[in-house]
Amino acid sequence: MIPVIDLAAARSGSAADRLRIGQQIDRICREIGFFSITGHGVPLALMDGLRDTAKTFFAQPLAVKQRAIHPVQGTPRGYIALGVEALAYGNGATTPPDLKEYYHFGRQHWPDQPYYTSAEGQRYFLPNLWPEHPPGFAAAAAAYYAAMEALTQDLMRIAALGLGIDEYFFDDKIDRHITAMRLNHYPEQAMPPAPGQLRAGTHTDYGLLTILNGEDVPGGLQVQTRAGAWLDVPTQPENFVINIGDLLMRWTNDRWVSNPHRVVNPPAEAARSRRLSIAFFHHPNYDALIECIAPPGEARYAPVLSGAYRDEKYRQTRLASAQAQPEEPPAC
Repeated sequence: MIPVIDLAAARSGSAADRLRIGQQIDRICREIGFFSITGHGVPLALMDGLRDTAKTFFAQPLAVKQRAIHPVQGTPRGYIALGVEALAYGNGATTPPDLKEYYHFGRQHWPDQPYYTSAEGQRYFLPNLWPEHPPGFAAAAAAYYAAMEALTQDLMRIAALGLGIDEYFFDDKIDRHITAMRLNHYPEQAMPPAPGQLRAGTHTDYGLLTILNGEDVPGGLQVQTRAGAWLDVPTQPENFVINIGDLLMRWTNDRWVSNPHRVVNPPAEAARSRRLSIAFFHHPNYDALIECIAPPGEARYAPVLSGAYRDEKYRQTRLASAQAQPEEPPAC
């Protein structure tokens, strides 16, 4: 079973409550870097608003959705069609492209400061591309993004308490984060998948943590335990699933685990089922140096810059489309 944590006491209770829940997260993440949260304080109407908007967009004909493909190939903004990405490549496996389409966006606005506007900053802070329809797409996405920023800051402070470090240790490393969001749509499967082809291949996430909101329908999320077993991950629409990413695993020197996970295909009798998930991939400031929180001489990883790590993972997963498709793939 995937543990469930009620954050309500940590959000409004005493320092002792925050420490207690931080220690609970620590115990869980030593075994499996996945847990669900309730009591998160995000209004259900806000969650439903983006979910409904996304479903309306993905229900449109392909030709209409393709108008939201970014004109500059390789730009992680806008609509990305089926057949472009194979997530398993990021973890050294070779598979057919994933059976999903998605919409990629980031924060909507940022200050007029060199960190954001310099040549390096412009690699991460990119203007969003919004479709003509449905109306209100940008507003729904921006409201959800802002809610996830606030939730992530609180989660990282509670996590720091659980790790036994200063509660505000992560604050100056995530205050100018480069987080991207994806609206993942797994369409019905009119034809059987190719051998080894999944809705999303086995992978780990790259950053600090991921906040996922999904639907419990056939063909859902699974996580691999340290022992190698696969567990189904319940994804109720009113709750969030949190999973630890590679950089937080490195930061904690493997104390916490970034588990491989995947999205499996629905059974044949449910092949017409569709699934939507909303993922906030929280990633630190691009210039944050990820150094193990470990005694001198015990670090298992060399220091790495947050932005450089993300760029390499993006490159690896998109290698799949370049190898699998003889023609130029849609921009991603």
